[in-house]
Amino acid sequence: MKTPALLALSGRRIPTLSPGASSFPHHRATLRLSEKFILLLILSAFITLCFGAFFFLPDNSKHKRFDLGLEDVLIPHIDSPKEGKHTSGQVVIHGQGGHDEHRHREEEESLRDKIRADHERALQEAKEKLRKSREELQAEIQTEKNKVMEDLKKKDAGPKPLPPVPLPKVVGVSDGEPPEPDAKERRDKIREMMKHAWDSYRQYGWGHNELKPLAKKGHSTNIFGNSQLGATIVDALDTLYIMGLHDEFKDGQDWIEQNLDFGVNAEVSVFEVNIRFIGGLLAAYYLSGQEMFKLKAVQLAEKLLPAFNTPTGIPWAMVNLKSGVGRNWGWASAGSSILAEFGTLHMEFVHLTYLTGNPAYYQKVMHIRKLLAKMDRPNGLYPNYLNPRTGRWGQHHTSVGGLGDSFYEYLLKAWLMSDKTDTEARRTYDDAIEAIERHLIRKSNGGLTFIGEWKNGHLERKMGHLACFAGGMFALGADGSPDDKAGHYLQLGAEIAHTCHESYDRTVLKLGPEAFKFDSGLEAVAVRQNEKYYILRPEVIETYWYMWRFTHDPKYRQWGWEAAQAIDKYCRVSGGFSGVKDVYSSNPTYDDVQQSFFLAETLKEHLPVVIIGVSLPLRWNEAPPFREHTLCDKLLPFKRTPPLGDGLRLPWRRKNNPVDQSHASPRRIGTKLNSRISHLYDLPTMKV
Repeated sequence: MKTPALLALSGRRIPTLSPGASSFPHHRATLRLSEKFILLLILSAFITLCFGAFFFLPDNSKHKRFDLGLEDVLIPHIDSPKEGKHTSGQVVIHGQGGHDEHRHREEEESLRDKIRADHERALQEAKEKLRKSREELQAEIQTEKNKVMEDLKKKDAGPKPLPPVPLPKVVGVSDGEPPEPDAKERRDKIREMMKHAWDSYRQYGWGHNELKPLAKKGHSTNIFGNSQLGATIVDALDTLYIMGLHDEFKDGQDWIEQNLDFGVNAEVSVFEVNIRFIGGLLAAYYLSGQEMFKLKAVQLAEKLLPAFNTPTGIPWAMVNLKSGVGRNWGWASAGSSILAEFGTLHMEFVHLTYLTGNPAYYQKVMHIRKLLAKMDRPNGLYPNYLNPRTGRWGQHHTSVGGLGDSFYEYLLKAWLMSDKTDTEARRTYDDAIEAIERHLIRKSNGGLTFIGEWKNGHLERKMGHLACFAGGMFALGADGSPDDKAGHYLQLGAEIAHTCHESYDRTVLKLGPEAFKFDSGLEAVAVRQNEKYYILRPEVIETYWYMWRFTHDPKYRQWGWEAAQAIDKYCRVSGGFSGVKDVYSSNPTYDDVQQSFFLAETLKEHLPVVIIGVSLPLRWNEAPPFREHTLCDKLLPFKRTPPLGDGLRLPWRRKNNPVDQSHASPRRIGTKLNSRISHLYDLPTMKV
């Protein structure tokens, strides 16, 4: 046996190599158990994947349909059952299979032929349309639109028709001529001015809200949003009717029926839309008896109701007709609503309840009145601003002119409209007028009575053109005033009328400025350049009308005629009538706007002033027939004879009148039929 050799240096043993033995490790012939198990798992997973994939393959038969022609896709072949085989649980009788297959093929072929014919016809129609002119295509498109609109009207007739409302006998159109020699000439002149204004709008601005008579194109302001609602058409209808311009009235009626759509995406003034549109439509309804006007008024009123969705129930100044979202003017004090706006809804909304039986309209305006009755008023005055969120007054600014005017007017006319039964309205009016007399009405050094503006405890000795309506209001409210003050208020009305006449007479054009002062030796004269303009306003003429009716003093007729002549001389242009920027300049520049209220109020109120012995049914709202033609003027049919008589009649008659007058109502003529004139007549009692 050999001993291991030792290394000389390290002393380590070196293993002995046995002769014949391999120097490499031995290789195993089989796999270990763990390795077999891993291999088996891999193989099983592969088999499972392949087997499972078979079930998820798409159905190739469905993809084959893409290889078919269009007709094969639209008209799939119907597989006929084979003879003697069961299909869907039924037995196909021998001998019928071939017949059914033949019948299915015939039906399939017939359907293919029909589709081919339809395609060929559509192609032919397209070729014919390409050959047509642009005008022919537009006419065809309009015809299709009209057809669709008619179909929609038939389908959307509303949940239930509005109840019929008894209308008084026609008032305002009869035979007869004015008794005075010059009355016929003046009457015809006012009528001619109306026709010039209307014809110009008809030619250059039809369908637009207003007219730019110099540029001879349509005009609109932000009070109507970005929509073309035909404000002049709706606003002027009652004036056209009373003046006997029945062809023009019919043109307006047709446009409203076919084109007036309140579903537009437009943000409009609740106040302006109420007095111009709802008042105008109701007035037209009361005059003509045409149900379409009433339905349109109700449709629009429904669009305004979302404006009342505020924490206090005081409506927003503006509302989007489509979305119902409301907001206030950005310039209004502390985000407030305006007294003259939310306070000038009463008459129209009461009439809507009267006509529809829906109490919502009446409840909305009565809520406003009750809320105001609970509030404290500084010095008994109503500030012009009220926040609809908090129910608190904004800036303590009180005015009988802009921002406040028609609130007081509507209180009085609500009392008259109720046949003098709405004592709450009368009491509120009397209290307000007493505070106005105490704090706002003063006499100048020259002896002119004026109505100033109260601002944070101080009186500004300035009166606006808008405040000139108050002369007529004081006279109208004389009857029924407390403590036997009828004579006092009639005299106050006369003094205001005189002051406003002086504001006209002291200008070069004999037209009144927008505002005039009584300070530093100035009497009824505008100082600022931005107060020297005249935009065809009606308030002074309205007061002349009331004073003439109550006193029959001929000076009011003469003053009215002088104003009409000045308007015709300085405001008339080839394309209509325009406001002027400086009434103190002999060469005035124009503002290039023919306001809708010029036709609805100014010209309407000129008519009865210049014609002696003529009483017109006027709008009860703001425009006499309703003063600004809010509903009142436009709508309230009068119940009794005016206290000063004369009867209601127009001095001209149109033969073969196409408009049915059997349902005309003097009221609207007064409200928008107006508030302005309504006072002359007794309105039908309205129990709500």
